[in-house]
Parts: sequence; structure tokens; C-alpha cells
Amino acid sequence: MRFRFGLLILVVLAITSYSCKERGGKNISQGEIHYTIEYVGKFGPLPEEFRPKNLIVSFKKDKILYEMLSPIGNSGVINLANPGKDIYDTYISLFTIRYFYDSERDEVQPGFEAMAGMEINKTSKTAVICGFNCKNAEITFPQDRNKRFSIWYTDEIDIKNPNITNPYQEIDGVLMSFLFIMGGSELHFTAETVYKKEISDRMFERREKFKRVSKEDINKFIIKMINL
Repeated sequence: MRFRFGLLILVVLAITSYSCKERGGKNISQGEIHYTIEYVGKFGPLPEEFRPKNLIVSFKKDKILYEMLSPIGNSGVINLANPGKDIYDTYISLFTIRYFYDSERDEVQPGFEAMAGMEINKTSKTAVICGFNCKNAEITFPQDRNKRFSIWYTDEIDIKNPNITNPYQEIDGVLMSFLFIMGGSELHFTAETVYKKEISDRMFERREKFKRVSKEDINKFIIKMINL
């Protein structure tokens, strides 16, 4: 009986360590973070297997790139920040549509209007995610201040201003478990792997063959994509 119980613990520990990996050590200044995506709320008729399954964040010092792409047709949303070249772009690809909007540095990025009025309350809770010591914060929204969401972040990954293009700018760390609200839908992200690797500066250049559109138009396309 004791042997079976001990074996069960070992299996659980093996599954837990496999589900979230850190490859490269702490305080890395360039690499990738891979997140799983959970969709909560009302979405359109598009089957779940066709929706983006992962968010990949590539970073190098103060440059950061978010890519959330569908397995079909390379459709999805890309968010790019390259402060040295004053680039704060949002790109959207949907079948033959290829649009982008170039934001100002302190501007609310497209797609995040539903998170306006978010309040962040840092707590004393701690956790370890992918081998990184993480701090906790609770967030609420104006429509229901009694409903609290928990997010986790770490200061052990060396990215300068890691949240410069998302609604969590006052969080002084890299997000490891968090959510975005887009339209009436929730997208929950959890880090599953952190890689230390060399990232080419070309990753953070402005994309070609995208047509510039207004913020209003790209917002419409982002919500349309989320609700397919």
C-alpha cells in the first residue's frame, strides 16, 4: 500500500514538472515563453481545434513580441514593441486580410477596450511557475468589483517594461498566468515553458505587406476573429 501511494506521488510530481518547463535558468534577457490558452465565455461557432492554442512571447531586453496564431491559414493577432525604433504595432491576419495599426507609446492597444477601468491589487501570495518565483495580484473590473481574477508574475526574467503594450503596465514583472478580456470573452493564459535562446533583431522589425488601418477598424477585426 505504501509503495502504491509513493508511486502515485512520483507520477503526480512527474506530470507537474513536465507540464511547465524552464530551460535556460533565471534572469535571462532573451528567449521565448510559451503559454497555453483557455477560452471562457461565449464564442462563435468556429470549432475549438481551429482557435489559437498557444501564445508565444519572444523577448530581447526591452523588445517584446506576442504571437497568437491559429493552426489554420496562419491567422491570428501579433503585438510588437520595439521602443528603440518607436514601434508599438498590432497586426491581424484573417485568411486574406492583413492589417496593422501603429500605436503611440502610452496608447491603449487595440482589442483591450473591455479592460478599461481594471483595478490591480497586489497581494502577499507567492507561487513557483516554470521554476520562477512568482508574485500575485488580484484584478477587478467596473461591471462587478466583487468578482476577482488572480494573476501571477515574476521579476526573475530580465525584460525591461514587459507589459508596455498590454493593460498590465503597472505590474513590474513578466506575466506567467493572466487573462485578457476581448469583447465579452475571456482568454486565460498560463506559462508552460520558458526557453533561453538567441532571438534575431529582425523579429522586432515592422512587418511588410500589411495595410495600415484605423484603430476602430482593427478593433472590429480583432473582436470578429475572437468571436468566429
